Amino acid sequence: MKRFMKLMTNNLAGIPSIVFGLFGMSLFVNTLGFGDSIIAGSFTLGLLVLPVVIRTTEESLKSVPDSFRHGSYALGASKLQTVWRVVLPISVPNILTGLILSVGRVSGETAPILFTVAAYFLPKLPSSIYDQVMALPYHLYVITTSGTNIQESRPMAYGTALVLIVIILLVNLLANGLRKYFGKKVKMN
Repeated sequence: MKRFMKLMTNNLAGIPSIVFGLFGMSLFVNTLGFGDSIIAGSFTLGLLVLPVVIRTTEESLKSVPDSFRHGSYALGASKLQTVWRVVLPISVPNILTGLILSVGRVSGETAPILFTVAAYFLPKLPSSIYDQVMALPYHLYVITTSGTNIQESRPMAYGTALVLIVIILLVNLLANGLRKYFGKKVKMN
């Protein structure tokens, strides 16, 4: 079972994001009737990062030395107590880093949101999870590919790209900061 799950996770990690977008459109938008909505886009992006999160968590849990587990067992802890009090606290920094980096990855994805949530233009903010939204990657795509006078829209495209890059940079810095914070916390305990 473990080898099968690992194989499936590796296969999912190799699927292009546009396939996840089409799958999300088929399942969440059409079959489940969510329509183009925040919830359909969120579920699709969640499926997109699931393989990365699974692999990161698995590697983080494997990186805990066996001597810590054996020491916990030697002190009389059960398997569940060892996992909760020894393995997870040591693994949390790497698991959080993987989660935050996954958020950084999906913040730049265009294909899944194009099929499940993005609107060309919305004059107001969404009021529920069943509304469409405008997204920076899709906005950048629209600005750079549509219109008759692309030269006039270039400054707006550069500004949008800069905002997207800054957001991804901040998410990555947050991941590093949290990893260092929790890493120091684990070393102190």
